[in-house]
Amino acid sequence: MRKVTKTPSTTLFPVPNVLVSSQLGDKANVLTIAWTGIMNSVPPIVYVSINPSRFSHKLVQESGEYVINIPSADLARAVDYCGVVSGRDIDKFQATGLTPVAATQVKAPLIAECPVNIECRVRQTIELGSHDVFVADVLAVNYSETVLDTAGRPDLAKLNPYGYCLNEYRALGEKLGTFGFSQKQPK
Repeated sequence: MRKVTKTPSTTLFPVPNVLVSSQLGDKANVLTIAWTGIMNSVPPIVYVSINPSRFSHKLVQESGEYVINIPSADLARAVDYCGVVSGRDIDKFQATGLTPVAATQVKAPLIAECPVNIECRVRQTIELGSHDVFVADVLAVNYSETVLDTAGRPDLAKLNPYGYCLNEYRALGEKLGTFGFSQKQPK
């Protein structure tokens, strides 16, 4: 198969789109982030990468906390809004109708409408150039009861997560298999 080489870029997809909530004093904000992920399992460590020009950068940097809120696809309009409008002048909670809820371990609020909320405390900041990476310990994970199955596990059909691909929001597709399915014998 013939390949075409392009210039280096951040072409990795799909990536998650999440809402990162932060708070400093009485000022809370919400920022859409696509550059986020898992860095370690035990202890659980995650990261968000934020451009220093963004209002949330200061809130996260000075408070040392944030919440990664995983939205369902029905929140796509609010997620997009929180990524294109600055919280310096606008209360994004009020503008979008998203509801801030007290977290259990951090001062930054959870977003009630997001089915999953991950409370984080910054352990390290890495300055990379256009963005700073806030590496954080996961202190608590909160699930809306409505997205859990009868065994208490997250149900992806109920969560309805979606991804960000080349400037587009995309629904996740069909299930292809489970971890390790390539090693199982066909029945």
